[in-house]
Parts: sequence; structure tokens; C-alpha cells
Amino acid sequence: MHISESETPMATRKTEALQVPREPSSSTAHLDLSKAVKVSLPNLKPTTETISLRMPASLLDAIRCEANKRGVPYQSLIKMALADHFTGQSH
Repeated sequence: MHISESETPMATRKTEALQVPREPSSSTAHLDLSKAVKVSLPNLKPTTETISLRMPASLLDAIRCEANKRGVPYQSLIKMALADHFTGQSH
């Protein structure tokens, strides 16, 4: 029985004129986790959460104007102001 390429369930590769089914590749078989060490990556950005915040339109307009003066996105300005206020960090 001949099966056309479009009917073949697995991809194939040619090896010396033979069609050999390609096995799924998995790199986990090549890892030796017994020598793995835990690392710290302090320069990665922390994960963020999306929030919804209601505020007076006039306050949002003032924030947008200030952000425009500083050349930063208004949401970034809000995050910087909150970080400064609550953690004492300066950006």
C-alpha cells in the first residue's frame, strides 16, 4: 500500500533514498540536571499585574501633561511616582 506524503502522519527525512520517520526531538534527554545550580538574575524585570484604576479625569490629564513634559509614557510616570512614594526608590 502506498501512502502519499500528504497522508503521512509524521514528517520524514531522506536517508540514502529511504524514507525514515522523524522522531520528535526533545532536548531533555541530553540534560544532566544533577549538576544544575540555582542562579539569581537580579536584572530581570519583575513580573507585572494588570490593574484597573479609576481617577478623576482632571488628575489623569495632569499626569498625562507631566508625563509629556518629561518625555515618558503616563503609565510609567504613575509607576515611578508610586514606587517613590511607597518604597523610597528613585528613578
